[in-house]
Amino acid sequence: MKSKKTNNPLSDLISDEIYDLLNNRGLINEKSVRDHTIRRKFKDMRESKVSASDAIESLRNDYPYLQFDTIRKIVYHIHK
Repeated sequence: MKSKKTNNPLSDLISDEIYDLLNNRGLINEKSVRDHTIRRKFKDMRESKVSASDAIESLRNDYPYLQFDTIRKIVYHIHK
């Protein structure tokens, strides 16, 4: 099986090899990966003393299709 090398957005959780294997088999939930990345970026900004609202606005620049409240729900794990 030919495998293309991808960027591993879950490198803090799993190895590149495992990510590539799961991704090649269609077992990666892209929305969950996006949400994990958003949470990680938010946490990093907060640890750098960025206010929560400024951090969320910064994330909105990276994900302009998401509303402020949607990002707030993602970073604070507010589920329906």
